[in-house]
Amino acid sequence: MEEKTAVAALAALAQPLRLRTFRALVGAGPDGMTPGTLCSMLDVASSSLSFHLKELVHAGMVTQERDGRNLIYRASLERMSELMDYLAAHCCLGAGCEEITVPNCKNC
Repeated sequence: MEEKTAVAALAALAQPLRLRTFRALVGAGPDGMTPGTLCSMLDVASSSLSFHLKELVHAGMVTQERDGRNLIYRASLERMSELMDYLAAHCCLGAGCEEITVPNCKNC
């Protein structure tokens, strides 16, 4: 991932509603969600959500697909993984890191 792409992705996520939207789409998995479902879940107006979804799509963090009369939005897990890899690329000056565990985390 290039720096410019990473900055665009981070900028898109650096807004509370966009971050909540992205996290909701990550949780939805490959099925994705319609804007109506997202509006209900996030308690946000459709016009506001539309603006924020456009920003996430533009940054490549979310994809949009038409399914009949509906639009389906999905988190781009590939882009998310690329961003995480980019952020961790120079961790510990390239010497490798010990695995990080979170206390009291059953799935970590």
